[in-house]
Amino acid sequence: MIVIGIDTSTSQTSVAVGTENEILAKASVAGPARQESVTPLLQELLTRSDLTMSQIGGVAVGVGPGLFTGLRVGVETAKTLAQVSGVPIVAVTSLDALAHPMRHSPRLIAAVIDARRGEVFSAIYRAVPGGVVRERDYTVHPPDRLMAELQAMPGEVLAVGNGAMLYRHVLEEIGSRIEFASSIAAHPEASAMVELAVPRFLREEHDRLFDVVPLYLRKSDAEIAWDRRARGV
Repeated sequence: MIVIGIDTSTSQTSVAVGTENEILAKASVAGPARQESVTPLLQELLTRSDLTMSQIGGVAVGVGPGLFTGLRVGVETAKTLAQVSGVPIVAVTSLDALAHPMRHSPRLIAAVIDARRGEVFSAIYRAVPGGVVRERDYTVHPPDRLMAELQAMPGEVLAVGNGAMLYRHVLEEIGSRIEFASSIAAHPEASAMVELAVPRFLREEHDRLFDVVPLYLRKSDAEIAWDRRARGV
């Protein structure tokens, strides 16, 4: 089964094409206009893999948590592709995709994405045979709150993601128990979304199209400004 993966939840947009056996092609791009690159990147990957959209069996999309504009563009693009092609869709959280490549670590895995406004999106995982399982719910809070949560947990920690890198100086306060993944793994990869989604497609556990929506965890800047005006602040 051939699956497309798309993630636009962070400052890096990632697209991949793969099967249950391998990732056939992948690409990523950063920059102000990165979300507009999804369709050209996808076409490039299909051409490189000698494939057409008619051969695609499913679409996996990152639904966040992440940056508002990027998430909205990525989710809508993926839903349009699935609807036009008549294929199923699977939603994958960006934190799950960030943690998945760390599945061989014996440490607890803290997946941390920069949420801006001095906050991080995060979730904590542990490795199990074949993947990872989440130990805590998805959260958004200041990095010192995450540090305190990790400090209260036993065992060693592997922190991964651009949020972990940005606030390394805060997370390092828990001491020598914490290690940081390479900057190469700083963003969720569409290839990880393909790997996570393929088993669900094969089990026919895909999502209903209208249920695939961005996972924001907090209000947008516009909503916050509106609330302040409504309160006369």
